[in-house]
Amino acid sequence: MITPAAIVAVASSAALVILGLALILTVWRVVAGPTLPDRILALDMLTGIAIGFIAVIAVKTSFSLYIDIAISLGLVGFLATVAFARFVLSRGDIKSKPPAAAANGNTQKRRAGGKKR
Repeated sequence: MITPAAIVAVASSAALVILGLALILTVWRVVAGPTLPDRILALDMLTGIAIGFIAVIAVKTSFSLYIDIAISLGLVGFLATVAFARFVLSRGDIKSKPPAAAANGNTQKRRAGGKKR
């Protein structure tokens, strides 16, 4: 018969392997992310993965202080993400195409001016 402790040990080992794979893929996104918002989102994901690692270790070792550390890391990660988002919005250089309506409005104003090409 399988004991509950053996189930927890196998599940926590599997979770650590999955979190390790997620960590590697997320670090790759931070390094190779094409834009700044992609990198910021990957950093937020790294915070979530770190919280997952801490939670799994807390279950595996049955040391409840780790849960408090994970909660604190979650709060700090949230504040960092909000700060990065405000930074990106203040820079205003997110590379996106202008809306078609704005582009059409500019050409209609030029045509309405009476100048023909």
